[in-house]
Amino acid sequence: MPEKFKPSEKIRDKQTGKVFTRHYYLKNTPTAELEKIVNSKARPKLRIKCAREISRRKNANELFTKRSDR
Repeated sequence: MPEKFKPSEKIRDKQTGKVFTRHYYLKNTPTAELEKIVNSKARPKLRIKCAREISRRKNANELFTKRSDR
């Protein structure tokens, strides 16, 4: 399972009455928001998760640029 940024929430459409679930995964969170959390006084577990995701994105970006230079 991917790591969660915050708990999922169920949202009900008031017109149709249908319920759908919105998930908050780290991989879908903007980098600016992750950096803001790492620099804030958030829970240590969340700060570590966000820092790990930022480093994963930087490594993936470096790998992509190396492949495109060939």
